[in-house]
Amino acid sequence: MWTYLIRRLLYAIPILIGVNVITFALFFFVNSPDDIANIHLGGKYVTEEAKKDWKMAHGYHAPLFFNATASGVNTLTDTIFFQKSVKLFMFDFGVSDSGRDIIQAISERYLPSLLIAIPTLLLGLLVDITVAGLLAFFLGTYLDTLGIFLCVVLISISALFYIIVGQYLFAKILLWFPISGYVGGFDAIKFLILPIIIGVVAGIGSGARWYRTLFIEELHKDYVRTAEAKGLSRLQVMFKHILRNALIPILTGVVAILPLLFMGSLLMESFFGIPGLGSYTIDAIREQDFAIVRVMVFIGTALYILGLILTDISYVMVDPRVRLT
Repeated sequence: MWTYLIRRLLYAIPILIGVNVITFALFFFVNSPDDIANIHLGGKYVTEEAKKDWKMAHGYHAPLFFNATASGVNTLTDTIFFQKSVKLFMFDFGVSDSGRDIIQAISERYLPSLLIAIPTLLLGLLVDITVAGLLAFFLGTYLDTLGIFLCVVLISISALFYIIVGQYLFAKILLWFPISGYVGGFDAIKFLILPIIIGVVAGIGSGARWYRTLFIEELHKDYVRTAEAKGLSRLQVMFKHILRNALIPILTGVVAILPLLFMGSLLMESFFGIPGLGSYTIDAIREQDFAIVRVMVFIGTALYILGLILTDISYVMVDPRVRLT
């Protein structure tokens, strides 16, 4: 077990380096350090001296990947990429290009993201599995056909449509929930209910179809016929045997998205004005704040790798026949 974990963690290092290189290249392919300085200094009529001072203060004065004016190893180390990346891998996230501490901002924003993401995941999982179980239970009937049709319709609708309709109907017309905003404490519940409901409804189509496929695959196996021959009802077989044997592929989907819970929902938080990590990332992209963008991409990648490792470990817990080798 420990050998496996160490090996997987070592595999993560080149992956993180590769993602960091791609993020850096894509960002500076669109924007030069002068463009970033111009944006943060707030106008078109910024003097070259002011831009030079800003780049020097924020570490954007060096070349991007290769410093031809330096010699030896300094040709690689005296660059923006190396100086920014080394601190990142030491988990020194520093300050944003606007001068705010990134760690402090993350510590203030992760809770609203979790308060939306965790209930959405748990409720969505419960609803999706229940709907999928019912469709598999009535396999081949008109109810199954109608359910599949509705799932395809739900999948075909953009998540943005659910947000806009939900805000218009439940917040503006019925006045059941606030249309946007967020406050701390227990009063936050009234701002979170609508985003959670929308998140669950938006995921029913894809989730129910996925779990239905898993259940149908299990339905045609020998142990199901044996259980039914012993007198167990289809309902007992469905939720006592089939669901248990489908846990491994279910865990694959669930554990792999756990890191995304921390990162927040970009659309949901932006449209509902919730100060989570999703809206934090969107604001950073809009403001061309590379310091925040690279940190959020790095954290997201690290958490995703961690989620995959947890997925493998969960296999062993669910099925003793699986061994980590």
